[in-house]
Amino acid sequence: MFVIATVVMVYFMPRDSRHKFIYEANRPWSYSLLTAPFDITVYRDSATVKAMTDSVERTMVPIYRRDAGVGQRVVAAVNGADSISAGVRRRLASTIRDLYGRGIVDQSTATLISRGALPEVKFNENNVNVSYETGSFVSQRDAYALIDSLNHDQEGRRAIQALGLSTLLQPNIVEDKEATNQYHEALIQPIVSGIGVIQKGERIIAQGDIVTPQLYQILQNYESTLEKQSHHDRRRQGNTLTGQALFVMVVLGLLYGFLWMYYPHKLDRPKEVMALMILIVVFFVFTVALDHTFASGEYIAPLAILPIMVSVFYDSRTAFFVYVLEILLCSVVASFPLEFVFIELTAGTAVIFSIKELSRRSELLRSAAIGFAGYVVAYIGVELMTAGSLGALSWKIIGFFGVNAVLISFAYILILIFEKLFGMVSVVTLVELSDINNAMLRELSQECPGTFQHSMAVSNLATEAAHRIGANVQLVRAGALYHDIGKIDNPAFFTENQYGVNPHDALTPLQSAGIITRHIADGLKRAEKGKLPGVIRDLIVQHHGRGKAKYFYNTYCRMHPDEDVDPEPFTYPGPNPQTKEASLLMMADTVEAASRSLTDYSQDAIKGLVDRLIDAQVTDGLHNDSPLSFRDIKEIKECFSQRLRSMYHARVSYPADVDKNKSDEDGKDNR
Repeated sequence: MFVIATVVMVYFMPRDSRHKFIYEANRPWSYSLLTAPFDITVYRDSATVKAMTDSVERTMVPIYRRDAGVGQRVVAAVNGADSISAGVRRRLASTIRDLYGRGIVDQSTATLISRGALPEVKFNENNVNVSYETGSFVSQRDAYALIDSLNHDQEGRRAIQALGLSTLLQPNIVEDKEATNQYHEALIQPIVSGIGVIQKGERIIAQGDIVTPQLYQILQNYESTLEKQSHHDRRRQGNTLTGQALFVMVVLGLLYGFLWMYYPHKLDRPKEVMALMILIVVFFVFTVALDHTFASGEYIAPLAILPIMVSVFYDSRTAFFVYVLEILLCSVVASFPLEFVFIELTAGTAVIFSIKELSRRSELLRSAAIGFAGYVVAYIGVELMTAGSLGALSWKIIGFFGVNAVLISFAYILILIFEKLFGMVSVVTLVELSDINNAMLRELSQECPGTFQHSMAVSNLATEAAHRIGANVQLVRAGALYHDIGKIDNPAFFTENQYGVNPHDALTPLQSAGIITRHIADGLKRAEKGKLPGVIRDLIVQHHGRGKAKYFYNTYCRMHPDEDVDPEPFTYPGPNPQTKEASLLMMADTVEAASRSLTDYSQDAIKGLVDRLIDAQVTDGLHNDSPLSFRDIKEIKECFSQRLRSMYHARVSYPADVDKNKSDEDGKDNR
């Protein structure tokens, strides 16, 4: 699990995070002083380049060329037409030479000229572009109309038609597109070319400086150059990959060290460790994906769900530690790592403090609101500290916090999913199991009313003690309600359900002990059939541990004084309690049952009973595998004594009601 988690997170880690900055034009630079690691060419900003380019486009004069051969070919065609009289040929040739001398252009050029969009053009003469006005130029159509108007007699019209002059006339002033493009490039090149150089080691921008449009362009060039260099530097890529792997391994190593130091038993439960690792990896990958999709998208990731889920399945200390590790992992994608850690730590800690027991959905909504408030307050504090004003606040970031809070409220769904996948139990499930309208508890109350009342009393007794020693209160309450469900199979064999007839009178002590101890196995079968969580089944099998059915064991020993009695047939299957909750349930079960046989409910009698029973269990080693401390045992004894005194306190005798009318009549008679 350690290796797989490391590989997955390193795979998704960004390789370019050290080149990534978040900044906007005309806003302050939030990072520290940035100096040039290499020479950087300075370019004009994009707005200036666009303005200058647009100006060139508006004012640039295209380059044309004059094709003298066109006019000569038309005149030669006219002079070579033998079918036309010499006078008409001379007249047509003269007009055509005059028009080509003025310049004939195509229709598109003529349209530009008529609109005033092309007042002049340039001609390349001896490698020099010379401007000429376009007012004298005529279009092909106008040239043809002019020739037609000057030759309107019958002979002239026949000559024009015979020559096909409408097709013969071609422009001699045409645009030289290649020369125009070259001229255009020559005008644009100085605009887009560099206008200076920032030398290596020279300052680019310092914290607090305004990112002007030109600085924005410089920063863009700086980042793109770094990106290209990193892409081609394989050795640097290898070092980055190694560093990221070490980083992840150290963080996950801290988690394993934490579990080994404080919760070593959890390392023996692969499912629980796997659940933790999956949560850490999934939230990391989700954060990376959001950061890749949105600028500052890491603030959308509902990382506060992680401590909620861990606190529900584990405890607040584990939740806080795991959350800190997750923040450290996710900080590699943040543009401002220190700001990210502070904001996330503030919001997540507030959420942890707000959730003690997630027993109602409203608590989750409240925690989401508290988390949002924590995000906003921390963000405002950071902005005031770095920028000195609230002018730099980004409403987009605050909106991300709002989305984050909404996503936090969906933690309930994830909790249910993890319960199903990993067999873990949340407080919500324990609260649901503690509902006495549950089918299994209803059956217990109907078939074994005495056992049901005993279970309720044990639940109240153990719950109060669980509060005192910091045990899982909801687990103890639920476990106490179900610990004796195995008695449903043989209710009459247990004292609390008997009404005058004791079926054990017809059995031997060995048979009776077998029936009594079997309620553990019967209870486990019912728990498995009813799909009770594993932690509840553990309490069922551990609440007697490896203790003995002492009444029948002692009876058998008295009946066979000369026999070396084997205690195994009289011993519960166990194992002994492995947790605080199981030990607490064992003590409460024994004390509550024994307290029913008391005849003296004085403080000393109750305290003596509690001390004697619990000390006997400790002496027998039944709690050796439990993490209970001597201080815990002392607190449990005091709690049990106080609760039993309140349960069995002596009541005053109420006098019988007096019939006043009868008394008055008796008095009259006496008188």
